[in-house]
Amino acid sequence: MTLDPTDRAIVEATQAGLPLVPAPFAVVAETLGISEQEVIDRLQALKDRGIVRRIGAAPNHYRLGMTANGMTVWDVDDTLVDALGEKVGALPFVTHSYRRPRALPVWPYNLFAMVHGESREEVLAKRDDIAALLGEACRAADILFSTRILKKTGMRLRRRED
Repeated sequence: MTLDPTDRAIVEATQAGLPLVPAPFAVVAETLGISEQEVIDRLQALKDRGIVRRIGAAPNHYRLGMTANGMTVWDVDDTLVDALGEKVGALPFVTHSYRRPRALPVWPYNLFAMVHGESREEVLAKRDDIAALLGEACRAADILFSTRILKKTGMRLRRRED
């Protein structure tokens, strides 16, 4: 699928993040020489066509003081994992959760939930809250604490050589 030059310019201007100002689309529009409404309409059309999946914030948890980050992993009954996974994902302290296939016999976990906190103790307490929610449907669990920040970007378009 090809993008027209204006759509491509909008994607290139926003793919690394929006300006941190009260009217970020107006700044993008001014840079590109188009109206703010055109930027908004074109981004919405790109979302509607499935070219752009979402526009959202990707906070740097370390800068927010959340220096203890743990990926909690759970071995949940397969007949309940989808319903329970939605409940886990809805918890206010879970930033993302998802189901993954097991890699038996080494890796029995099929539900993952990322938890952030100011200390390991806070993350462990939040893990206990998830365990209580999962109840007897959970057969095993672990937590993998982050030791560094990994890449937090999506796909990037390369600039075309004119």
